[in-house]
Amino acid sequence: MLKDYETVFILTPVLSDDQAKEAVSKFKSLLTSSGAQMVNEENWGLKKLAYPIQKKSSGFYYLLQFKAEGTLVADLEVAYKRDERVLRFLTVSLDKHALAYSIKRKSKSLNSQKVNA
Repeated sequence: MLKDYETVFILTPVLSDDQAKEAVSKFKSLLTSSGAQMVNEENWGLKKLAYPIQKKSSGFYYLLQFKAEGTLVADLEVAYKRDERVLRFLTVSLDKHALAYSIKRKSKSLNSQKVNA
């Protein structure tokens, strides 16, 4: 049975846009090739970190929401640990309340994009 997961990872700020996109596509392709279904993807951009990590004070934040088997999360986290571009990551399983909030947040961001367009 597929469960809902959300993973947020922070990439080092010294990457170019192309390098950051390549890193994100690497993780997305790892998920999809292992049978995960992508639900949502958000680029939160360059943000200041709460505390320095590896002497860096900012990083590129990305969120990937997907449905997958539980064993896939371990493989994803091993890939994060092996990639020197990743400063930090967190993967969580979404319960029904988190799913409802995610849907609400996504629809709110879509509405604000329509207003700005």
